[in-house]
Amino acid sequence: MVGVSFLSTFPSLLPLACDSSPTITRCSSRAVSITCNKIEIDVSGEDRFHRRHILRCFGTTIGLGLIESSSSLVGVANAADLIQRRQRSEFLSNIKGTLYTVIKGNPDIIPSVLTLALNDAMTYDKATKTGGPNGSIRFSPEISRPENKGLSAALNLLEEAKKEIDSYSKGGPISFADLIQSAAQSAVKATFLASAIRKCGGNEEKGNLLYNAYGSNGQWGLFDKQFGRADAQDPDPEGRVPLWEKASVKEMKDRFSAVGFGPRQMATEALLATDPDVAPWVQKYQRSRETVSQTDYEVDLITTLTKLSTLGQSINYEAYTYPAQKIDITKLKL
Repeated sequence: MVGVSFLSTFPSLLPLACDSSPTITRCSSRAVSITCNKIEIDVSGEDRFHRRHILRCFGTTIGLGLIESSSSLVGVANAADLIQRRQRSEFLSNIKGTLYTVIKGNPDIIPSVLTLALNDAMTYDKATKTGGPNGSIRFSPEISRPENKGLSAALNLLEEAKKEIDSYSKGGPISFADLIQSAAQSAVKATFLASAIRKCGGNEEKGNLLYNAYGSNGQWGLFDKQFGRADAQDPDPEGRVPLWEKASVKEMKDRFSAVGFGPRQMATEALLATDPDVAPWVQKYQRSRETVSQTDYEVDLITTLTKLSTLGQSINYEAYTYPAQKIDITKLKL
């Protein structure tokens, strides 16, 4: 508002430039500031250069100077934002490379990595807004629960990957919450790519081309933005995650429904294939998996994982960025 009010005085200076009464010895101007060094005024003239004209000139000078400096501040802010985005993007890209290498070298661990991410997220409670994908599953009392039996190997593998990731991170160590969900993403991508390679008779080069050409890799955009989860400092409460292999269809449906998921988003298809609500989706996804692109299956799975990975979490969009350069306002030119 200050800039607008000062700018509104600018037209009033235009008649002064053509006024014949004042004799102006020297008046230098620039695009963003006006400096009047010496003004000789003929007080006998009828059209005198009144004090308010000088004040207007002075006010405009300050106003334009403030606009110039504020514009530079906006430019610095935008530049800083772009720098932070680039830092996060580069870090995330490196993380994906590390996790993909780890998972590719240990393909048998994929089901456990996915279950680890699922169980860490399914502790979310809508009523109390607690739990969720916050890395609490790393704590011994939680990872040792019956529903998490057999997941320690996957957690240990990710802990080793975390050491490598932290070694090249310039913006602080990665949270377990981000690590576990990012690992699940890498595991899902690995299964998609493996499927494409199988469809190409085991030819990896052709499989990669097929996946890049027809796969749903571009659907991960929202997932990648949700990067900056905070770690819990204690285990989440017990009793929130079913023992999946022993749970009834109703128990599974109820638990998924409790965190906001419907039949379309339930993952354990084998046990739910006979359920009338879930069966149509199981059949649809099976048909999709038989196609070249698997679009329906992949897109819905990516969407579900994205939602699952952010249940109740407050994302810090400045996480893993370097401290922004501070601006010394005392050195700003006004």
